Formats: sequence, structure tokens, C-alpha cells
Amino acid sequence: MTPTELALAERIEQQAMLERTLDWAGINSGTRNLAGLSAMADRLANAFSTLPGELLLMEPEPVERVGVRGDVEALAHGRHLLLRVRPHAERRVLLTGHMDTVYAADDPFQRCDWIDDATLHGPGTADMKGGLALMLEGLTAFESTRPALGYDLLINSDEETGSLSSNRLIADCARGKIAALTYEPGLPGGMMARARPGSGNFAAVIRGRSAHAGRNPEEGRNALVAASDLALRLAAAVHPGLTINPARIDGGGPNNRVPNLAILHFNMRPRSPEDQVQAQATLDGLVADITHSHDVSLHLHGRFARPPKPITPATERLFGLVAQTARDLGDALDWADTGGVCDGNNIAASGVPVIDTMGACGGAIHSPDEFMLISSLVPRAQLTALILHRLDGGFAP
Repeated sequence: MTPTELALAERIEQQAMLERTLDWAGINSGTRNLAGLSAMADRLANAFSTLPGELLLMEPEPVERVGVRGDVEALAHGRHLLLRVRPHAERRVLLTGHMDTVYAADDPFQRCDWIDDATLHGPGTADMKGGLALMLEGLTAFESTRPALGYDLLINSDEETGSLSSNRLIADCARGKIAALTYEPGLPGGMMARARPGSGNFAAVIRGRSAHAGRNPEEGRNALVAASDLALRLAAAVHPGLTINPARIDGGGPNNRVPNLAILHFNMRPRSPEDQVQAQATLDGLVADITHSHDVSLHLHGRFARPPKPITPATERLFGLVAQTARDLGDALDWADTGGVCDGNNIAASGVPVIDTMGACGGAIHSPDEFMLISSLVPRAQLTALILHRLDGGFAP
């Protein structure tokens, strides 16, 4: 590394990152906890305001969901934090993270404690409040070099539920960027994520016809049976390029009445863009079959909000920069395909190369055993600062 890069890496300090992680993890910011998200957005706005540029709290886009009665209803979301730094720079990048967690306001997992001196156990520590803390530390060090590189920094409030209220904002921020870094936690062993599948969440609202279960059941059209049939057919449509998870059926009623409403909720994950096209065709065919064979109406709500993330030559070159920078810092870094999805999917769909596991290392995310490895904070913050410095120096993915 050059003397400038060595000095840049030495600016990174662990204590500030650890204190921020503990503070932010103490705020419950589950995606549906609007009060907690508001408090978290204000806390982040105060912390990131130390960086240059214009900081905004953006209102979410309208989002709808299917309620238990089958009606479409509005679903409120929190605000998203956006920081634009040197917006007129010739070369600009995108950094993204999320402030929401999977832990609801009434979840029993609310506090941090220590597993040992090196391992912090707590809600959102790895996913991704530790990642936000190290992102800020890396950017603060990078700004000390008086760079020319510009960037947008987006921290949304709804990543854990598909970024439905921030999808358009992500696409707008990605436009024209030469590269993107997203601060999801590292994979086991600190590996980076390579290719990702797409993901679509759907609700099939099936309406049949009520009838007496004993006197005239033949005049009824059982929506619950139709929903169950659809679930079984979806499960049978799985293949190496597509996973399908029928997750929940709402509806039904008294034992002596043929149920006239059922709602099947399910997730589909295609491996490639071609698999997504095939998955949509399969879904359309099943909807038609169920409607006809059970003599019911079926309305499908939902879409593939996360497109598949294939690996492009530009992404390969960007990972080459990341891996070489990690080696220069004394860390051998590899990557592997994963079944998870994140905002990196949406950024890649905009044609921007993205490395989307730049955050802290840890494990057991989305569970009451979630933990973060303290030893990952400094190396990952150094990695951020040096990657940005090298992009500022002219590296082009």
C-alpha cells in the first residue's frame, strides 16, 4: 500500500464504531415499528450529518398489502435517509444500508449482551447496525483525503420486507453510478456474496361460494380446498432454478359452512432472469388451472420485487478490487453464491456492479441468537475507506 493508504487505514478506530452499534441496536427498529424507525432515522441523521453534502429524510412510496379479509389495504413505512455528496462529480458511487430489523416492537429480543470479549449478542448487531457504524467510520476516514469522488448514501427503512417503499429511490440513486457497495453482513467465515436469486412475494386471494356443509355442500365452492390445491401444485413446481415456499393460508370458517374465502401467501425465488420468466409463466398457468378446476375466482397480488442478481464482467472486476484491497490489508477474501436476497439485487438490475456484503461479520441473523464479531469492525471499515480511495484514484469496474 502507498503511504497515503497506510495513513488512511490507521485512522480507523474501533471504539466509536462499537459505541454506535450498541446505541443503535438498543433502538427497536422493526420494519413495522414506525415510532422506532423514526427514532432510528433521527439518530442516523445526526450521526451521518458529520459528512459533507445534503442529508434528507425521504418519505416512503405508497405500498399495499392483502388483509385477512382479502381486501387490499395501505401499509405504512418509515422514512428513508439519503445523503448526496459531491452530486456534480464526474465519477460517483452508491453506498446502501438499511435501518430496519426483523424484530418487532414486542419481540422479546431487545437488548445486547456479551457472549465473550469478542462477540456482541444483540438484535440487528450484524444485520446491520454494525454495518452502518463501520460504513460511517470508513466514509469519515475517506473524506480526510479530500476526494473528488462523489457518492449517494441511502439507508432505507424497509429492506427486510422487500424494499417496496424504497425500490424507486434505489433505482434513482443507482442511475449513473460506476459502482455500489451495500452493507449486508458477511457470509459465514467473512465471505462475500456472489450471485443471488430473485424473490417475489405473492398473495392469492381465492373467493368461492358458501353453502351448508351438510344440507347442500355440492352448491358450495370451497376456497380453502382451492388454496390448498394451489399450495401443493406450487410445491410440486420446484426445480433447480426455482424454489417456492407456500407459507400461510388465511381464511376458512365454521365446520358446518363451506368456506368462501382463503388467501395463500407464498414466496418464489428464481435463480436467473430466464428462471423468473419461466416462474411467471408457471404461476399464470396454475392460476388459470385453479380458477377453472375449482370454479372459483382468484386474484393474485404481488410481484418479483427482487430481480435475480447474476454476475457480470464489471462485477467480477469490482470484486477483484475488493479482494486485492483486502489482501493488502492482510485478509484473504473470497465470495460464493447465496440463496438470500437484498437491495444488491435491485442495484444490479439497474446495471451497476455491486458488492453487497460489505458489512460486519457475525451470524445467526434473523434469530434471537444474532451476534456480531467485534474484530470485523476495523478491517471492514478500512476496506470501505481504501476501496473508495482507489475508485477515487481512477479504478473503473
